Amino acid sequence: MRIGTLKETYIADAALFDSRTQKIWLALAAGVLLLFPFMATDYWLYLACLVSINVASACGLNILTGYTGLVSLGQAAFMGLGAYTVAILELRVGSPVLLNLLAGGFVAMLGGLVVGIPSLRVKGLYLAIATIAASFIAHFLFANSAFTGGTGGLTVPPAKLFGLLLDTSFRLYWIIVPVTAVMLIGAANLFRTRVGRAFIAIRDRDISAEVLGIALLRYKLLSFGLSSFYAGVAGGLWAYFFRVVTPESFPLSMSIFFLAAIIVGGMGSMLGAMLGAVFMTMVPELLKLGVALLPHGAELTVFLSPVRTMVFGLLIIGFLVFEPHGLAEVWRRIRRFFHLWPFRN
Repeated sequence: MRIGTLKETYIADAALFDSRTQKIWLALAAGVLLLFPFMATDYWLYLACLVSINVASACGLNILTGYTGLVSLGQAAFMGLGAYTVAILELRVGSPVLLNLLAGGFVAMLGGLVVGIPSLRVKGLYLAIATIAASFIAHFLFANSAFTGGTGGLTVPPAKLFGLLLDTSFRLYWIIVPVTAVMLIGAANLFRTRVGRAFIAIRDRDISAEVLGIALLRYKLLSFGLSSFYAGVAGGLWAYFFRVVTPESFPLSMSIFFLAAIIVGGMGSMLGAMLGAVFMTMVPELLKLGVALLPHGAELTVFLSPVRTMVFGLLIIGFLVFEPHGLAEVWRRIRRFFHLWPFRN
């Protein structure tokens, strides 16, 4: 049991960071994020930006699936809505970057509200099939509309912030990482509110939640909307980062990627969403680097690519078998160990 954490008020007990140690670790993490772009190469800056985008989208999916218990395989489609919105606004309007990201989030939110309507009547695999159908509809609209550039997609000009052209990974880092950090803090705070608790009640027992006065349709739609908003903003960041948006940029496999990320990381935990997204993004890259370091690694990369994919898949299966609560639970066990160290028997 932890000591030195006595709380005298409800507000103190509900604080997001409830100990000095947590605040120190937060300050250290902020310092590392500030110094990282000045020490990293372009490759690692590219990975940092990609990880941040995936963390933002996985965080949104965790609100819907991890906290509200509604399975969705349409996260990639909502990212596509946000990405196309940002691309169109940047090309035809030239509005500010942050305004474009917010617009992308709200357009994706509208799509999420429409897709979420069946959630009152169906759930589980049936709801997953409904979101897959929405994903195919979105893909059809992206590929067959002149407004979205058809199958050729749209080329996004570099973003500008305060007159500075964001055309490198170093410069994009300073918008992608802060936006992701704000989204993570916002999601963590959400579950200290009435709305967040309603989401958790619906996940645990929706019938009991309705008996207690929680309007199921309202809160399920709100969960879909918030999740889609996060996906839309992540899609907008994705558009600015890769600068090309096509219908093939957001396949169904991307939705499966994010679902796997929150399962591996730990559903119902913002830390789990973050760890899962980092794991799913970085492990394939680290395996690729490991193969490249072998003798004749450049030639072996082509032949060992299927093996690398199998190893990645086995790692995911291993987590599901030996730690079904994900990486977040592994981290909690480590923390519990040090809470009692060196007095642990």
